[in-house]
Amino acid sequence: MKNLVLVDASSYLYRAFHALPALTGPDGRPTGVLYGVVNMLKKLLADERPDYFVAVFDAPGKTFRHKLYPEYKANRPPMPEELSAQVPWLFELIKALGYPMVQVAEVEADDVIGTLAHRARDEKIQILISTGDKDLAQLVNDGVMLINTLKNERLDAAGVRKKLGVAPEQIVDYLALMGDKSDNIPGVPGVGPKTAVKWLTQYETLDGVIEHAGEIKGKIGDKLRAAIPQLPLSKELATIRCRLDFPASFDEFVPQAPDMVALRRIYAEFGFKKWLEELEEGGGLEATGDRFNQVGGADYQLILEEKDFRRWLKKLENADREGDGFAFDAETDRLDYMQARIVGVSFAVEPGEAAYVPFGHDYEGAPAQLSEERVLGALKPLLEDDATPKIGHHLKYDRNVLASHGIRLRGIRHDSMLESYVYNSVASRHDLDSLAGKYLGLATQKYEDVAGKGAKRQPFNRVEIKPACRYAAEDADVSLRLHRFFRPKLDECEALAKVYDEIEVPLAPVLSDIERCGVLVDGATLEAQSDELRIRIAEVAARAHKEARREFNLDSPVQIREILFDELGLPPLRKTPKGQASTAEDVLLELAQQYDLPRLILDYRMLSKLKSTYTDKLPKMVDPDTGRVHTSYHQAVTATGRLSSSDPNLQNIPVRTPEGRKIRRTFVAPPGRCLLAADYSQIELRIMAHLSGDEQLCRAFETEEDVHAATAAEIFGVPVERVTPDERRSAKAINFGLIYGMSAFGLAKQLGLDFMSARQYMSIYFERYPGVQAYMEQTKAQAKKRGYVETMFGRRLYLPEIRSPSMHRRQYAERTAINAPMQGSAADVMKRAMVALHARLGRLGESGGADARIVMQVHDELLVEVDEEDAGQVAEECRMCMGAAANLKVPLVVVVGAGANWDEAH
Repeated sequence: MKNLVLVDASSYLYRAFHALPALTGPDGRPTGVLYGVVNMLKKLLADERPDYFVAVFDAPGKTFRHKLYPEYKANRPPMPEELSAQVPWLFELIKALGYPMVQVAEVEADDVIGTLAHRARDEKIQILISTGDKDLAQLVNDGVMLINTLKNERLDAAGVRKKLGVAPEQIVDYLALMGDKSDNIPGVPGVGPKTAVKWLTQYETLDGVIEHAGEIKGKIGDKLRAAIPQLPLSKELATIRCRLDFPASFDEFVPQAPDMVALRRIYAEFGFKKWLEELEEGGGLEATGDRFNQVGGADYQLILEEKDFRRWLKKLENADREGDGFAFDAETDRLDYMQARIVGVSFAVEPGEAAYVPFGHDYEGAPAQLSEERVLGALKPLLEDDATPKIGHHLKYDRNVLASHGIRLRGIRHDSMLESYVYNSVASRHDLDSLAGKYLGLATQKYEDVAGKGAKRQPFNRVEIKPACRYAAEDADVSLRLHRFFRPKLDECEALAKVYDEIEVPLAPVLSDIERCGVLVDGATLEAQSDELRIRIAEVAARAHKEARREFNLDSPVQIREILFDELGLPPLRKTPKGQASTAEDVLLELAQQYDLPRLILDYRMLSKLKSTYTDKLPKMVDPDTGRVHTSYHQAVTATGRLSSSDPNLQNIPVRTPEGRKIRRTFVAPPGRCLLAADYSQIELRIMAHLSGDEQLCRAFETEEDVHAATAAEIFGVPVERVTPDERRSAKAINFGLIYGMSAFGLAKQLGLDFMSARQYMSIYFERYPGVQAYMEQTKAQAKKRGYVETMFGRRLYLPEIRSPSMHRRQYAERTAINAPMQGSAADVMKRAMVALHARLGRLGESGGADARIVMQVHDELLVEVDEEDAGQVAEECRMCMGAAANLKVPLVVVVGAGANWDEAH
């Protein structure tokens, strides 16, 4: 006999929602219900292995029972937003898994299950209903059984009687007598399971109970008799309809093969890494061969012959100049763009139509290839033609390595990494493989698939040609596919399209030029500083040992914890998640206000970090031919749009400490030239004044007052000229603290005040600057409504936790909502300024004017290298270009200094 499993899937929804922790995906969306329900369905299928299987969900909206009784389910609260938001995604996932699913309009899941069970029984099919709802026990008979997977409990007719005290055919009467508060079914007030069982045992049916109602004594008898007029309605509401008329064939309930492409995309999008790994291990796409054969019939061609190369050249030359052009990718023998050599190039002109041209694979037995001179020589005019659009993924890197081969890549029209970043900066990583899985549902070949891992990893020139072709051509193909996915989505929002077209894409070649130019570094001085730091570190360690009365490892949190809290008895201010006393920096900072040892530990950490991160490392990063350091700037990392840098990280060199300033002095200009440091003055506060429109704050900037002194004067009620340094410091902490959403508690901690004083400071501040408070409240309200905030230029930052039931997560998202428009707008202003200034300096150089180049970008500052005699002119160009990067309600002030080194210019 065939069997059918009917799943009361609506009950699964609530079970998963309440039973599991608040799981979230990579972009912060809740995923607990998806994970829980699908896990339950998978296990049920694996355990039962049914011939037919269907998950039945309640349909949204009212049902026929509401027509019988308008108050039906009137007391039931609406589905929690965090649950309802997951339902559409769950349906999409169930469909991708190949699991049959049913919803019938105006009908509850129970009635669908009852009708299907009735039909299946007529077909001689054995039925198992998966539910935790006692209402469905009325369906149990010799062909229908219930299973509660949570309790691992199966109920046949005898099991129902044992568990509930009545037979399945008595369940409706049992429910009618008790009523149901959640469904608002009236019943008999005061009657619970014991009384209902007692009466039905004695009188067998509801009609029997009504017939003998006069025999039942006491108040409960009175309540029964009063309820008699509504008991038939209660029974009708509790009765599951088993003969509804809706189309359904059991052939539709056979589980189908999963949609592998859709599953990959969904698993990647929601961060179900384990399931994604299981999918790959379970044999989705072949591990060898052409990975795209099953997702669109890709044709990847390996180009080894001149005739094939000429044919592809024609394709590239004929690529749509008014549209996308062609996708391009360069494969190199290493990642360092200053040292890398290209070993092959790939192209794509249409999705699934791509080629790889190798010329530098030199392993033993490698086939004959076209020469580098022939390939790059033929491509040079196309790659340098600004009128021929190029598409790629992280094309800044390709531009850098092409420059090392004498080719200046122009016509960068689209970059799928930047499209993804502008579309949603927080949704996922923006590397090619992650995006292909998330948005296209494709399991791309990873670099380690072809080049190996760890000690066995080999450079790409040592990879065999055929797997190299599949990998490289796929990169170009997927870049094109991703572009065609993202561009229409950006076009749906004009502001996002402008951020992409007018800020991010034009910035990529600017960053490329800055990276390749590099900044001159005095390596010898750095090495001397490293020696000085080594001596100072040893001195601080000796003083710390003396203070602790014994030697210990200052790099060991365990030993620091033992010394501070166990041996010296200092108060532990915070605990780690494992319940141990924390030795984090903020804890030590607070302790350092009263105790010497925590201060010495902090000094040791600061000096050690400077030595290991900068004075030891930077000399090794200097290009021996030029004496310059070449960092890498990252456009698609930070959520707010700010640039970051690595190898070396130039953003974190301290500016406030003498040791940090010493390191800045090693960034120098060549003889006869100098450095200009062009820095936006208080740009985020100015953006706050612009966005909030607060009259007092705007007036302070318009009259060129010291805004922190002006704030102090407002808060402390004194004339500006009588503001003390401590009062100005407090006002500065409030000004900047509010931008970062600081609470009164945080302000009290920073200023060393009691909580009430800090709250009073903030209260006075908002009285004096009401526009700021109104802007903050409005921003938080809009963020909760829309799920994102925007910069002045329309860049979006999504805040998935803004509606989180967790207070801490929600408050963090609210603080981010206040800060992100300021920080993101400042980032956009800086990027616009970089594009404008780079173009202006380029025109100056081309016309025989000043030879000036941007050599660094750090936070709100640009560092420009220029001939000493042209410093004044170029400083004015910096002020003009940077000042014109945004039109604010208050002046956008740029401070420019000059010097032989970075510190001197700052």
